[in-house]
Amino acid sequence: MKADIVIPKVENVHIVAIQEWSDDFQENCWYAYLLNATKEPLETAMIVSRAYGLIDGEMRNTMSLRHAFAKVEPESAVRIEFLENNLLQLNNEFMLSYFIGNKMFDKKFIFTTNSINEKGQSDLPVIKKRGVMAV
Repeated sequence: MKADIVIPKVENVHIVAIQEWSDDFQENCWYAYLLNATKEPLETAMIVSRAYGLIDGEMRNTMSLRHAFAKVEPESAVRIEFLENNLLQLNNEFMLSYFIGNKMFDKKFIFTTNSINEKGQSDLPVIKKRGVMAV
């Protein structure tokens, strides 16, 4: 029965952190984005995010946040959420599920502790910005 289940590999779809100016905070802030570098639209994209890890030797967990996007256009990015500075010292996990056609794709992306920083930035595909890619 398990042999009948085919889980396609996620390719050219990423969760990235991009630093942008915030008029609300009057400083550069980090935001998580869903980046679709494919030639196909992502349909019914659902993301569950949370942060977890040790702070001062004590285990910390945030609540889970849920996000949904009916459609993410090809070769584009949509903002998921603001990444508060205190959360950058934790692991930030994003569970992504979406459809391309009638196939469902699923992948867990993680920004490890302190990996979201200016030195960790690289050129991102498709959107011509710099940011940090989750693994």
